[in-house]
Amino acid sequence: MSEPTWTAVDEYFNAALIPADPVLDAAVQLSAAEGLPDIAVAPNQGRLLNLIARIHGARRILEVGTLGGYSTIWLARALPADGVLVSLEVNPHHAEVARANLKSAGLAEKAQVRVGRGVDSLAALAEERPAPFDLVFIDADKPSNPEYLAWALRLSRPGTVIVVDNVVRNGAVIDAASTDPTVQGTRRLFDAIAAEPRLDATAIQTTGVKGYDGFVLALVNS
Repeated sequence: MSEPTWTAVDEYFNAALIPADPVLDAAVQLSAAEGLPDIAVAPNQGRLLNLIARIHGARRILEVGTLGGYSTIWLARALPADGVLVSLEVNPHHAEVARANLKSAGLAEKAQVRVGRGVDSLAALAEERPAPFDLVFIDADKPSNPEYLAWALRLSRPGTVIVVDNVVRNGAVIDAASTDPTVQGTRRLFDAIAAEPRLDATAIQTTGVKGYDGFVLALVNS
């Protein structure tokens, strides 16, 4: 099977299961018009994040990597009326686009976007001693994934769900000799998860409109 087939199947799934959504479509269009890279999650992946948050009953969500706010909208829509989402973005322009998209989605009061280097923003957030997050979605620079995981654990509780995107690297994740920092960062992420007794985790390979990739799903158990 080829990538065109994966894409066609995704398009079929999306047409069958995900109704047209002018707000999300507008977020994609504004992101493209503002020159943001086309690397946001696909619609069916956004719905998966939304379902995970709803099934889990998440009231507080942390997102590492905002981009244009497409996944942020999916996640924030899963929150109850008094829910809170904090999203971290290193690029000020991306953050401004995301804020505009969240405002258009009616979510500006529920979802905040903080600008800065991810590990610095996480350290600053931890200093505020916030209530633990129920769900953490990590989708930022891959070399920093082990550090993002460590901070996610500090900001979590038993029962917190952690999702890490883009962990297959088109299959390159199995190449221990790779010189690609995104591959090595992903491999160090898996080493960190395997060595962490507080986590139960699995990884799932995916194919679709975004190509060949996958994600980690982990549960903080103690």
